[in-house]
Amino acid sequence: MRAIFVQIKCEMGEAYRVAREAADSIPEMSELFSTSGQYDLLGKFYLEANQDIGLFVTEKIQTLAGVKDTHTMITFNAFGGGTPRAGA
Repeated sequence: MRAIFVQIKCEMGEAYRVAREAADSIPEMSELFSTSGQYDLLGKFYLEANQDIGLFVTEKIQTLAGVKDTHTMITFNAFGGGTPRAGA
């Protein structure tokens, strides 16, 4: 499994409805936060290693009613929670 983060910009007044729909319809979603700034929501999604990220974002997230734009961040490594530190 690999984690990706997707920032979601919603139509005015739609962020909470989009968040509810995402929580109900996207099993790959781990967490979804409301945020300030350019985007309204930040989602953490866990995908299978062979799952196409672009297809996932365009078919599962961008098609939610009220979604205006997305910005996807692909992750490489997770640190913390018992992960050894460099030089330790």
